[in-house]
Parts: sequence; structure tokens; C-alpha cells
Amino acid sequence: MGKPTGFMEYERETPTKRKIDERVLDYQEIEETLPISTAKKQAARCMSCGVPFCHSGCPLGNIIPEFNDAVYEQNWEYAYELLISTNNFPEFTGRICPAPCESSCVLGINKPPVTIEAIERFIIETAFEKGYVKPNPPLYRTGKKVAIIGSGPAGLAAAAQLNKAGHWVTVFERSDAIGGLLRYGIPDFKLDKLTIDRRLQVMQEEGITFKTNANVGVNIKTKTLLEDFDAILLCGGSTVPRDLPIKGRELKGVYFAMEFLSQQNKRVAQLPIQVDHTGKKYQNGEIWATDKHVVVIGGGDTGSDCVGTSNRHQAQSVTQIELMPMPPKQRAESTPWPQWPMMLRTSTSHEEGCERRWAIQTKEFVGDEQGNLKGLKLVEIEWKLENGRMTFIEIPNTEREIPCDLALLAMGFISPQQEGILNDLEIEIDEKGNVKAQNYQTNNPKVFAAGDMRRGQSLVVWAISEGREAAREVDLFLMGHTELEAKAVSMLNTQKLAYA
Repeated sequence: MGKPTGFMEYERETPTKRKIDERVLDYQEIEETLPISTAKKQAARCMSCGVPFCHSGCPLGNIIPEFNDAVYEQNWEYAYELLISTNNFPEFTGRICPAPCESSCVLGINKPPVTIEAIERFIIETAFEKGYVKPNPPLYRTGKKVAIIGSGPAGLAAAAQLNKAGHWVTVFERSDAIGGLLRYGIPDFKLDKLTIDRRLQVMQEEGITFKTNANVGVNIKTKTLLEDFDAILLCGGSTVPRDLPIKGRELKGVYFAMEFLSQQNKRVAQLPIQVDHTGKKYQNGEIWATDKHVVVIGGGDTGSDCVGTSNRHQAQSVTQIELMPMPPKQRAESTPWPQWPMMLRTSTSHEEGCERRWAIQTKEFVGDEQGNLKGLKLVEIEWKLENGRMTFIEIPNTEREIPCDLALLAMGFISPQQEGILNDLEIEIDEKGNVKAQNYQTNNPKVFAAGDMRRGQSLVVWAISEGREAAREVDLFLMGHTELEAKAVSMLNTQKLAYA
């Protein structure tokens, strides 16, 4: 431990944010990387706690106290080696992870927790700057070939691990660029796409093959993949959005959030926007929020991204509504430390301007005579616990209509797309509509699954973890043994050991 009294001497500092009136005019990243002096002080706040619960909060099992100590000692290369040993892409998680590790930080019991996410970003950016990140192709090849379907964080993590094991890896992506959700789901003001391209160049030089516009089951025959590859890993994500089938849903002006976000990412990248992630033309044309009354339906991160994008489009007004009640401003008693806390979170997009409303149900999309959206009928609701289940009732005399020219549905995703490769391979589906896979292996022994396609919609850090763990199982299937890294202790076991 670098400085035993650091947590008493230094206060928590978070990364500097660009000024609101400047950043809403462009799509450059909002948060900056910590300077060396600040990173060192923040790393010094890491306590010499008996059991580091941050390990239990991180799905990847990052070696957090050790890399904090290395940062304090300014041993940059060692900090990088520790970080990359458990996380293939800290440049992604250091920007867009909600940092469940910080919620489990022991210091966080009675003081602000260590800024783990910001330190993680500092380490990897320092590593790129100093040239520590370089291609490291395997010393030998096994001759085995693995096809990975989907190039999101799960697919990329699995590709990196399986390539390290010496297998020939080909990643198939149905879109026109590699990255999946990272590329077309997350706005550039949170994740600059040059960050993705920088990593992809390293992976390509290590021997991984990427194929874009490769929609398996559509323009690439599934049977061909089964014949040409020794194993297939499905990492296609959870891509079927939750809809809101109420009156007026067909009106022009009601769209899924991801269509809105992906179009803007294509504009920033100066790519043709007439083609969506499935390779089909956008049915609704270009979607702009400029000079419109925008209502985002859904209170999660995707909804927040719609808010930030609408602000940059210079919308006339932006409102975000959520069916659930407003979370408490402090950690709820139902989610005590070290659990992920139920509490109100304000994003950088909310800081830029947005009216937020909770416990609101959308009753109807209201249109004009030309079939254009002009308003929403809303009603306030009250949540109650009945027979052990939460349910809601409408509050009398609260129904009203608000102006709305653009409604963005950001209510999450329900399952992976089953048409195409899943049906072709006759893959079993669980009760939630996700791929059924025990130890990441499906009912077809040659086919594996990981990420949101297997566990349902989740965090980027969970996708990376799933990709790494699935790679171990694929390697074991191909070779009969595996030397790929595994998390030493599961999160659950870590907590059991801590309480024992």
C-alpha cells in the first residue's frame, strides 16, 4: 500500500468535464482523463482493507488495490499489466462502466469511494501513450478455427482470448463497422470511436480477422460456418427492443431509441445513414430532434443518451419519463453496502438540460390529420405492493396531454433476434427468450453463446466477462484443456468468504 493515510488526507476527485455550453455544440468526449498528480492522489485513497470488496463488485474481478498501489508508486507499466490481466478493454470500461466496484468500495461505507473507474482510464491511456500496448500474437497456432458472431464487447473479448490461445479467430459483424453496441449504440460524447479503432488495429495485428456486412443466416450461410469452423461462439447481443403497442404507435415521429442513436453515430463518423445495423434501409428516413418537443420514454442509460443527442440537435424541449417511481437520492435501505445501490443517478446528459418525470404511464400517441405525432397522453400512477408483487394504479384526474413531435422508445431490449442463425442452428431458447447455454455451451456441442444473447441485456463489463469465460469453455472444448485466465473466485464466493 503506497500511502496508508491517503484516504484521510485526500478527498474524492472525479474527472474534469467540458463546459456544458461548449460540449453541446459537438460530439467530442465530455470527460477528460485524470492528470498524473490527481490520479496519484486518488490511487492513494485506496485503503489497506482486510477484504477488498471492490473485487466482488467487479464482474471481471479486476485486481484493484494492486493497480491503485502501482499508480501511486508511478509504476505505470506494472499498473497496466495488472489491469490488462483481467480486462481486455479498460479503455471502454474506464469510460462507460457504471463502476459497480466503487459501490462495493470499503471506503464508501462512510466516505466517498475511490475513483476506480477514472484511475482505470488513466492507466490504459498512459499505457497507450507510453507504448506499452502493442500487438502480442501467439507463439504458435493450434490449427483450430473459431467463428464469433457479433463484434460487441463480448465478441471482441472472446476473440482476444481465443486468439491468445492460438486459435484462428474470425469475427462476423452484420453491420458496416466493427464494435456492435460500442460503435452504434453509445454516443461519441461518451465513447470516441477512435478509441475502438485503436484497439481493433492491435487485434488485427495479432492475427484476428474481422468481416463486416456479414449477416450470418442472411448473406452468409449458417451451414457453411458449421462446415468451415471447429467452433462457433454466438455474441449477437439482445437486439429486439421492447415496444409500446398503444394507440397511435404507427404515427410518424415514434421511433425506437437505437435507430435514433445509431443514425447520429453514423453522421459523426461521416458514414452513409441510409443503412441500419441489419443492412436494411431505414424505413423512417433521417430522424432529427431539431426544434422539436422530444419525449424520451424510459429512464435508463439509453434514454439518457437520447437526451444528450437531442440537446446536441438543439431540440425545443427534452423530457424523459419513467414508469417506475423516482429512486431515493441516497442509497436505499433495500440495497445496503456492498450491493449495487438503488438511488437517483444524474448523467452528463441530464446536466445539459432535461425535464425528468417518474411514475408516468403513456396512454396514447396523439397525431394530426397528416399522421404526424403532435402529443402524448400521460397519466400519473401510484405503485403499491399487493400479494408480494409491485403493481400500479392510475391516479384519478391526472391524465393530461403534452406536446411531442418526437417520441423515442428507450425501454430496453427483451431478447436476441431468433430469425436467422438461431433458428438455422435450432438453438434452444430459455423462458426469457435468451439462448439457453450451460457453461456457455448450447444444445449443439459445437456452438457456444455469451454476452447479452445468453444472459439478457446487461452492462458492458458483464459482456466482457462473459466473452472471457466463454472463450475458456471453447478452448477447453477444442483442446481438452485450457490455460486461459479465469476469475479465481466468483463474486458470490468472495462475499461468502468475507462474511465468514
